[in-house]
Amino acid sequence: MAMRKIVLIDAERCDGCGQCVSACAEGAIKLIDGKARLVKDEYCDGLGACLGECPQGAISIIERQAAEFDEAAVEVHLHGECPSVAPTASTPAPGAHPSPAHKPAGGCPGSLMRQFAAKPSAAPATGAPSALRQWPVQLHLVSPTAPYFQGAELLLAADCAAFACGDFHARFMTDRAIAIACPKLDDPDGYVQKLAAMITDAGLTGITIVMMQVPCCRGLQRLVEQALAVAGIDLPVRQVILSLEGEVLLDTAA
Repeated sequence: MAMRKIVLIDAERCDGCGQCVSACAEGAIKLIDGKARLVKDEYCDGLGACLGECPQGAISIIERQAAEFDEAAVEVHLHGECPSVAPTASTPAPGAHPSPAHKPAGGCPGSLMRQFAAKPSAAPATGAPSALRQWPVQLHLVSPTAPYFQGAELLLAADCAAFACGDFHARFMTDRAIAIACPKLDDPDGYVQKLAAMITDAGLTGITIVMMQVPCCRGLQRLVEQALAVAGIDLPVRQVILSLEGEVLLDTAA
């Protein structure tokens, strides 16, 4: 047991909507008798991806004596809970590595963690190949301990950026792990702590931030600055600003 951060669910405020269940990539929360419950302390990483998903504000992060977060136990728990959607060594998900280190994780099919194999170049008739190496990609859903973050460069992108920039995959995503977020629409509670955990635990080699030219996108830059301060680690940070038409207005690496 150790004093650490962990979720607290107010049963009286919880209306049983289940949004926190889907948001928890570790499967630490379940609906029991119509209320969200923390299944087991070991399954909760305390990073709070579920916080912004609760419309009733019934979830908070507290510090208390709790068993340490156990990633191995989470893997066993998730595969036992979702046998129909968790790929096995004999039936890997399309494009996914079948090795144990790349087993999927997540509380629901949409949050199952996957790491993809590199894709061959596509013929012109089939369009440009995807450079995506992982799933999920939303900052609320990704786990800082995911294998695809280990020793990787992080691409932190605004949700709209890939829609504005036609060659987003080839230009920014190749050989990078990705997390997307919207500083205006997301509830950023827990984002700084999650990014700091990526920096310290995953050993990120650098961060590329791709933002739109609208002022609210600057929130991504502030999140990274705060996370670096919390982690106490100095990493190279590349900033890219796209126009609404997808043109690169600023690239600090240029």
